[in-house]
Amino acid sequence: MKAQPEEKISKGVYKCVLPAHDIALPLVIDSPHSGREMPDDFDPICDEHYLKAAEDRYVDRLFHGIADCGVTFIEALFPRSYIDVNRAEDDIDPLLLDEDWPYPIPDKGRSKHGIGLIRRLIHKNLSLYDHFLTKDDIWHRIHNYYRPYHDTLSQRLNYLHDRYGQVWHINAHSMPSSSAPVLRGAALFGQGIERADFVIGDRDGTCCSADFTGIIKTLLEDMGYKVALNNPYKGVEVVKRYGRPHEGFHSLQLEINKALYLDEKTNELNKNFDSLKHDLMHMVMMLAQWTTHKTIPIAAD
Repeated sequence: MKAQPEEKISKGVYKCVLPAHDIALPLVIDSPHSGREMPDDFDPICDEHYLKAAEDRYVDRLFHGIADCGVTFIEALFPRSYIDVNRAEDDIDPLLLDEDWPYPIPDKGRSKHGIGLIRRLIHKNLSLYDHFLTKDDIWHRIHNYYRPYHDTLSQRLNYLHDRYGQVWHINAHSMPSSSAPVLRGAALFGQGIERADFVIGDRDGTCCSADFTGIIKTLLEDMGYKVALNNPYKGVEVVKRYGRPHEGFHSLQLEINKALYLDEKTNELNKNFDSLKHDLMHMVMMLAQWTTHKTIPIAAD
């Protein structure tokens, strides 16, 4: 009887789907922004539409089933607007607090724009709360949501690296179609603007090997998709933290144009979802073969 994938679930925090041990490959995909389970202490005042729009909505569903290919899948279950695991832990917004934060806050964080570790703004000048948060509120989210997610991802990457000598990781996201980079501007004879379907972010080649970026770009383009590199999304905290190619940890960010699978007015799936899921599954299967080939010499040592 074929061994089945194993699900490790921390209620309301994360789900980690592990392939059967005998087929587990050094390939991990995570979706940190597709969580839709509202914690009991989350009380935003904004319209639900903005909360849904802030998600990488249904990106998790695009990758369900990849454990059958030997690939680990990890997803956050809580909303990114509650706490964002793709931000640095010290990216605290002091305007959220009614008291001083006891540790230094870096000047270059996203919290300067209201979209740091814990959001103050959900959309432009639209506030997420009508009250301040306390230091205890912040620490609760860090200790019970942020760190458990990172611990799970880190432990899996380390385990596979120890087993194979290298590990490859895709940090999966989606982007509004309006923020996808323009590859070709409007021209004469009614030709419209052409935007990227995917953006691969490898922090200008610093968080993974060039061949990992290259194989994903080639696989997507061979299926007819338009792909941009590091424009405008280079990758943020997750790939920065885990991408150490000189040590055999290869991590990149993959942004998917929401219009490929989502009705952005209703934030619900469109008729192309199944087609995109099929193509992404093909990409994953090809990557599984690629990583197997890359690790054969190491596994034989």
